[in-house]
Amino acid sequence: MFGNYLIGLREGLEASLVVCILVAYLVKTGRRDALRPVWTGIAAAVLLSMAFGAVLQFGSQTMTFKAQEALGGSLSVIAVGLVTWMVFWMRRTARHLKKELHGKLDAALAMGTGALVVTAFLAVGREGLETALFIWTAVQATNDGVRPLVGALLGLLTAVVLGWLFYRGALKINLAKFFTWTGGMLIVVAAGVLAYGFHDLQEADVLPGLGDKAFDISEQIPVDSWYGTLLKGVFNFQPDPTWLQVAVWALYVVPTLLVFFAPGRTGRVAPSRAVTEESKRDEVPASGVPASGGDPDGGAGAADGDGDRVRDGARGTGGHPGGEREG
Repeated sequence: MFGNYLIGLREGLEASLVVCILVAYLVKTGRRDALRPVWTGIAAAVLLSMAFGAVLQFGSQTMTFKAQEALGGSLSVIAVGLVTWMVFWMRRTARHLKKELHGKLDAALAMGTGALVVTAFLAVGREGLETALFIWTAVQATNDGVRPLVGALLGLLTAVVLGWLFYRGALKINLAKFFTWTGGMLIVVAAGVLAYGFHDLQEADVLPGLGDKAFDISEQIPVDSWYGTLLKGVFNFQPDPTWLQVAVWALYVVPTLLVFFAPGRTGRVAPSRAVTEESKRDEVPASGVPASGGDPDGGAGAADGDGDRVRDGARGTGGHPGGEREG
């Protein structure tokens, strides 16, 4: 359940930050008339993600056992690949996320309503599809359709609340540290999903070695015990894995964590004068009054980089997350 809470929180918070940046930028630039197509694109992305999850869940029920295992194993591998790419991508581009979204939004405003819908849809839809796929694979791995979904929903609800607090300027958080440590935990969770995905492929006779057990500690850690259930829910732990599962788990988690936490990636680099001045221009105090020399676009809901903080992007304008939906 914790693993799914984590993926719901992480992906949901990314989507919430995107929405905060888009909405705050439109409010601060006086383009409230563009809020309706943005919310339309966001709603379409949410509906598509839910539909994708439903297709995966109900579509797989009509398959044979081996076909279900082959599908589940293949999608587990794909989901782990997407999550791994996501944590590295966010680690690398979080500093420039706000500018990137502002540039896309400016281009969409110039092109018209349809472009705004597509921009918002693409910005949120990627997170939604990744979340649906990863949660579905976790449900298949645990053979429990309730707790993984409850954990994911709690994570998403937490992300929505945090996003709203970010927008209102009521909460400050070091996003660099947040995405670093949640990314590391997600890599461990993904390693369990990957190992179980290979087990599914073994059960589907796609890969050999199903009977070659690396160890069996089922008596010491029964799968139906509270601690066995906890380990299964958090790490997709299996008390009797095959040698292939152990090898895949180790070959994924060890080098991936080493690269992710490498000093060159996580070390704090002294900012140059230009970067420091730029961060000062982007900072908006809690009072809603820009700092001296402030950028009118600054503080759109998420400050970027190590030590930056989330700032209030619209409080000074008196705007709300939904804004005025007319137009």
